[in-house]
Amino acid sequence: MDTPSTERMQRRLGLRDAIVLGLGSMVGAGVFAAFGPAAAAAGSGAGLLAALSIAALVAWCNATSSAQLAAQYPDSGGAYVYGRERLGERWGFAAGWCFIVGKTASCAAMATTAAVYALGEGSPWLRVVSAIALLGLTWVLLRGITKTAQLTRVLLAVTLTILLGGLAAVLVASPLATDPLGAGVDPAGGLVGGPVYGVLQAAGLLFFAFAGYARLATLGEEVRDPARVIPAAITRALALVVLLYAVLAVGLLVAVGPTALATSALPLADAATAHGLGPVAVLVRVGAVVACLGALLGLLAGVSRTMLAMARRHDLPSRLSRLDPRHDVPATAQLAVAVAAIALTLVADLRHAIGFSSVGVLLYYAVANAAAWTQDDAHRRWPRLVQAIGLIACVVLVATLPAASVVAGLAVIAAGLGVRALLRHR
Repeated sequence: MDTPSTERMQRRLGLRDAIVLGLGSMVGAGVFAAFGPAAAAAGSGAGLLAALSIAALVAWCNATSSAQLAAQYPDSGGAYVYGRERLGERWGFAAGWCFIVGKTASCAAMATTAAVYALGEGSPWLRVVSAIALLGLTWVLLRGITKTAQLTRVLLAVTLTILLGGLAAVLVASPLATDPLGAGVDPAGGLVGGPVYGVLQAAGLLFFAFAGYARLATLGEEVRDPARVIPAAITRALALVVLLYAVLAVGLLVAVGPTALATSALPLADAATAHGLGPVAVLVRVGAVVACLGALLGLLAGVSRTMLAMARRHDLPSRLSRLDPRHDVPATAQLAVAVAAIALTLVADLRHAIGFSSVGVLLYYAVANAAAWTQDDAHRRWPRLVQAIGLIACVVLVATLPAASVVAGLAVIAAGLGVRALLRHR
C-alpha cells in the first residue's frame, strides 16, 4: 500500500471554527440554489417538504457515518481515506474521485448562483463574474485556513441576518399563499414514475443543500483533537441546518406558494419586489450573494484537501501534495480546483451542475457508509442499520436524479477509474 508523504499541515481549528465552517459550507447552497429546482421536481408544497425530510434523513445517516470514521481516522481526505483503510485502495480512489467531481460541480453551481443574484438571470456577464468570484476566494484560501475561518464567520452572520429578516418582512407584507402545500407545477418525474419519483428526485437535488458537512471530514489534519471535534462539529452543524431549512421551506411556501417557488430563480427577492419591498429585495439579493460566497469558500477548500490526500498516496499527481511553506496550504491543489470550476461554469447551467454534483457526492457517501459498516465495535458510535439506510438511500437518490446529470456524472467518474486502472496496470 502506498504511504503518504510526511509533510503535514498544522492543527489550528477548534470546535467553534469547525462548526462555523460546516454551517458556511451548507447555508447558501440549499437556500439559494436547490429549493427552486427541487420544488419543480416535487410538484407541490407537500412534496417539497417530504423531499426535504428524506434529504435530511439521508444526510443524517451519511453524517453519522462520516463522524464515526473521522474519529478513527483523523486525517485529511474524508471518505477517500476511509475507503482506502476499510475497503481497499480502489474503493478509496472511487470515493475521492467522486468527491472531486461532485464538489467541483458544486463550486461551479455556487459561483453561478452568486452571479445570478448579483446581476440577474439574463446578464451576459454571468460567466465572467463567476470566474472572478472563484479566483477571489481562491486567493483568500491561499492565505491560510485561519483566514478562511474568520471570513466564513463574517459571511455566515451576514447571510443569516439578511435571510431571516427578509423572510419575516415578506411574510408580514404579503398576503399568504392560498394553498401552500398544494400543487404548483407538474412534477419533474411525472412522465417517468409519477409524483413519488418527483419527490425522490427533489430529495436528491435537496441533498446538494446538506452536503457541506463533508467539508469537515476533510479537515482531519487541521483540527485540534479531531477524534472529538470532528464528530461533534458534523452532527451539530447538520442539526442547525436542518432546523434552518425547515423554517425557510415552510416560510417560502407560505409567502410565495409552490408555483412561484418552482418557477423563479429568485423567489424571495421576487416576492419582496412584487409587494413593494424594493429595499428588502435588494438586501435579499445581497444576502444570497454573501451566502453563496461563504458556501463556495468551504467547497473550494474541501476539494483541495481531498486532492492533497490523494496526491500524497500517488492517486493524483504528486505535485498536488505540495504545501505552501508560508501559509501552510496545498496551493497547487487549490489552484487546480479553481481552474476546473471555472471551466465548468463555461459549459454547464445551474440545474445541470446541481444534478451533476449530487451524483458524485451521493456516490461518495455510499462508499463512506460502506466503510463505516465494516468498523468494529470499539470504534462504533451508531448501529449498522444507520449505515445500511444511508447506503441504500444514496444509490436510490442517484437513480432518480435527472438522466442527463446521471449519465454525465457516471461517465466522468468511470473515465477517472479507467485512467487509474490503466496507469496502475502499466
